[in-house]
Amino acid sequence: MGRRTPLYEAHKRAGGTMVDFAGWDMPVNYGSQVAEHHAVRTDAGVFDVSHMRVVDIGGPGAEAFLRMLLANDVARLEADRALYSCMCNASGGVVDDVIAYRLADGFRVVVNAGTAEQDLAWMRGQAQDLDVSIEVRSDLAMLAVQGPQALAKASAALGPQHAAVIAELRTFEGRASGALYIARTGYTGEDGLEVMLPDTEAAATWEALLAAGVAPAGLGARDTLRLEAGLSLYGNEMDPGVTPLECGLAWTVAWQPVDRDFIGRAALEAQRGNLRTRFVGLVLTGRGVIRAGAQVRVAGSQDPGVVTSGSFSPTLGVSIALARIPDTDDTGVEVDIRGRWAPADIVRPPFVRHGQRRYTYPEGARS
Repeated sequence: MGRRTPLYEAHKRAGGTMVDFAGWDMPVNYGSQVAEHHAVRTDAGVFDVSHMRVVDIGGPGAEAFLRMLLANDVARLEADRALYSCMCNASGGVVDDVIAYRLADGFRVVVNAGTAEQDLAWMRGQAQDLDVSIEVRSDLAMLAVQGPQALAKASAALGPQHAAVIAELRTFEGRASGALYIARTGYTGEDGLEVMLPDTEAAATWEALLAAGVAPAGLGARDTLRLEAGLSLYGNEMDPGVTPLECGLAWTVAWQPVDRDFIGRAALEAQRGNLRTRFVGLVLTGRGVIRAGAQVRVAGSQDPGVVTSGSFSPTLGVSIALARIPDTDDTGVEVDIRGRWAPADIVRPPFVRHGQRRYTYPEGARS
């Protein structure tokens, strides 16, 4: 049995099918992963993401520490703003991907559940001899309310005080609201909120959201939603041997100012402009489902590519994938589907954004 979030019993009452995920007992679905997926795309769904680790960074050296630790630059952040970044090792590989928020008196960093312990060890190691405090907020739970109706339904569930804060939030902005910290961020390609709150209030808040018509959603729907949105997953698209430049996250590396010597900068600068691979989206043009780890064959290259994430897209009704392939001018691609080579189209992620399809199947392609 893994660790349990404060919502374990609530998940059981809602019919959640519990599985082990990164050492935590988490709901993979509540009966229908596809229905949960569509609920988020068309209305609103709520995910328990309390297994992720919230870390507050304080002290006089907090900003300088994070400017060294992260490939993106927190000096760009105005009050209450947030950014997405990779935390890299000296060779440019990704230790983890995080969201960093500027608080009134420091910063808040949210790290992944599966990498939390190694992240904390890495952060504390880099913070030696610096005037920095690193506080793990084990007292907080976290709920992600996502979908086109997420803000309206969350406002109804949380009440007028918090609704007033929600109404003022811009994308990638977070604010304290009483005991809650509410951020307009997410991992689904839809508008929504991530709410950090005392673990003692998590169950009541969850029930209020469900009463307001927000559908409970599990890890299965979270994965297909993020894949449709073209969002990277640690352990699939990136790991300590893969750099941000190799997994579609070059946009998260802040090269300016040139004198900011963040960890991994030298290795990334050496790689910049010399990549032999490109990160793409794939859409299968026939029947079958693309799976992570499948080999990709590219016309004009003897080197194989690899699928980093693949699944069936409930929104598009076809199989989609993210892949790292040789950088050639040829566009002919085939994917290994259980021993047979199946043609696929190269597309630029995301596949779906704010409920809108970014790819349309050619008529008759699946016949």
